[in-house]
Amino acid sequence: MRRRFIFAFLPLAFLGAQNIVVDTTLVVIPVTVTDPMNRFVLGLDKKDFTLLEDAVQQKITHFSAEDAPLSVGLLVDTSGSMDFKLETSRRAIAEFLKTMNAQDEAFLIQFSDEAQVVQGFTSNMKDIDAHMAAMRAGGLTALLDAVDLGVREMKKAKNPRKALVIVSDGGDNHSRYTATDIRDVVKEADTQIYAFGVFEPNLFAGLPTEVVTGPKLLAQIADQTGGRAYGASEFSQLPGIAEKIAIELRNQYVLAYYPTNSARDGQYRRVEVRMTPQKGLPALKARWRLGYYASAQ
Repeated sequence: MRRRFIFAFLPLAFLGAQNIVVDTTLVVIPVTVTDPMNRFVLGLDKKDFTLLEDAVQQKITHFSAEDAPLSVGLLVDTSGSMDFKLETSRRAIAEFLKTMNAQDEAFLIQFSDEAQVVQGFTSNMKDIDAHMAAMRAGGLTALLDAVDLGVREMKKAKNPRKALVIVSDGGDNHSRYTATDIRDVVKEADTQIYAFGVFEPNLFAGLPTEVVTGPKLLAQIADQTGGRAYGASEFSQLPGIAEKIAIELRNQYVLAYYPTNSARDGQYRRVEVRMTPQKGLPALKARWRLGYYASAQ
């Protein structure tokens, strides 16, 4: 299995034991490993990783480095500023969908003045293509509302590996939700988030989170979930970025553990992944979801 997004609380069926019921929380952490040239590093073993929760080492009970079915939510900006960019957005989504396997599923949300699900989960990617072709641009940008809707729609996913992919060209100017609201929603979700568009992720460096609703917020959200925000100088670069995201989603390790802290206190637990230096290889870099909220029940 190769990459289940964001660690979360999963049944043991995730590990292949379909008929066993376990009353213990399993935390699953997807990890992307790259070298100094930003190339994916494959071929590592469980012994090459160490997992810590709130600075306490955890026993890795499950390790996977193989591809597995994926559930994806596609969030596409159709606000007025996207008028001449929708065709490029369609091509970007088309490139992403080419990587989907038979057991994968996806849904589609478009957002302008409001966010709406235009295609629920489907394994027929032609359904997504048809809705993309029918999109028209207009209105303002309810980006944060779209993220919230995407997280809620993802609760219907049949696969444990989950991701939201956001295509937008700028910030939010018409959402009911605030940046703080969405930051909390994402921390509680079990979905990795990727975003890409014509913006520079560090454009608003130095501004407080509460007042940032554009590229800076997307970068923060993506980092928190172990995903990534890509900025492009030209919209024509987006199809290539979409393909890059798809490849990354297919080249991740999955680590899972049962927390030594069994308290059901609803508190946020910080997760750290450490890697054993590889003989003959330069220092490797890992990205993972930074934490999760423990169950409160």
